[in-house]
Amino acid sequence: MNANRRAPVYSEGQMEIAASPEAVWDLLADVRGWPRWNPDVKEVSLEGEVAEGTVFRWKAGPGTITSTLRVVDRPRALGWTGRTLGINAIHVWRFEEHGTTTLVSMEESFEGLIARLFRRRLQRQLDATTQAGLENLKAVAEQQRAT
Repeated sequence: MNANRRAPVYSEGQMEIAASPEAVWDLLADVRGWPRWNPDVKEVSLEGEVAEGTVFRWKAGPGTITSTLRVVDRPRALGWTGRTLGINAIHVWRFEEHGTTTLVSMEESFEGLIARLFRRRLQRQLDATTQAGLENLKAVAEQQRAT
């Protein structure tokens, strides 16, 4: 699964993290724990285990997002689709071992009427949250590794 590069809003980023792919994947796959390390996420409810097809709802920004896990491949990838306020999103994280570090790649796309109408504003917001999400994940993964 990949985000749609041709969507009205698309963002991607990557960052090297001084932790194993398993450790970084486990941190991200703890969906209920997102609010502990990602200040953009206010609350999460997961309707089952972390498995393909599991639905979760989370509050980030102005609305509640209903998402479905689509890729659950420890320790290589984690991805989901989501919908909120007329926006259809695809979000995919990938983890690649680089010696003693992990190269984390993330991509996300927004489609739908709202994404087309507010393309510039949403692009700026998504680019900022992409970078912040990678930085927050790096900080907490490396902190956990140090303890």
